[in-house]
Amino acid sequence: MAGTLYLVATPIGNLGDISARALETLKQVSFVACEDTRRSRVLLDHFGISADTVSLPAFAEGQRAGRILDRLEAGEDCALVTDAGSPAISDPGEKLVAEALERGVKVVPVPGPAALIAALSASGLPTGRFHFLGFLPRKGPERQSMLEEVAPLSATLALYESPRRLAETLADLKEALGERRGVVARELTKVHEEFVRGTLSELVGRYAKEEPRGEVVVLVEGRTGEHRWSEEELRRALEEGLGRGEKLKGLSTELAKRAGWPGQDVYRLGLGLKKR
Repeated sequence: MAGTLYLVATPIGNLGDISARALETLKQVSFVACEDTRRSRVLLDHFGISADTVSLPAFAEGQRAGRILDRLEAGEDCALVTDAGSPAISDPGEKLVAEALERGVKVVPVPGPAALIAALSASGLPTGRFHFLGFLPRKGPERQSMLEEVAPLSATLALYESPRRLAETLADLKEALGERRGVVARELTKVHEEFVRGTLSELVGRYAKEEPRGEVVVLVEGRTGEHRWSEEELRRALEEGLGRGEKLKGLSTELAKRAGWPGQDVYRLGLGLKKR
């Protein structure tokens, strides 16, 4: 009989957040697959757990998952942990879980700390619906396309970001989404935990002058107020702008913000009008 793959959430900062079930699971499994065995060993040693560990970093998950799955199929139980938080959520584990299920291996979540949920719950922004972007593409068309895709959404937006890229990302969010309320949550559950709330313009101004330390979650309120324009309203605005000699690319970006349409759809509509 095959073993079980346990997805064990670990503290995102405060070790007191680990659950009794997580500790029990880590003590009972045959081995622990870790995003970084050195970091996980600190956690395991702190709680007196001497389990065998194997490495499963994000950059090599596809290559190393097979050996872990072979051991699971041979009857061993495995706990997957990442450096912090819940495995497979913007962390290693997604490929391993998918392949485990394909091979008929049982997958069991052991829930616990997650930076996304901690930040959202204390953000002060609407929590009934939210859209998680993970880490944005670094730059280029993919980054622009993702921002255009989420601009019309009324759900709160949440994403992870490196402190080194925070200022640039906030500026891109302001450019793509317009003025909205935002929150930067930093070092959650740690001694220097911090929530900075304000408009996107205020956040851009602050982090243009300082680079924060530690892990960062960014939250932005969803689109509010204005209704989504009909296609006829959008056509009229495009025709007027093009008639004034405005460039289609800039006009499409501006109208997408006002109309609640994805920028690429506005651009395609404008191209059709120009051809006519």
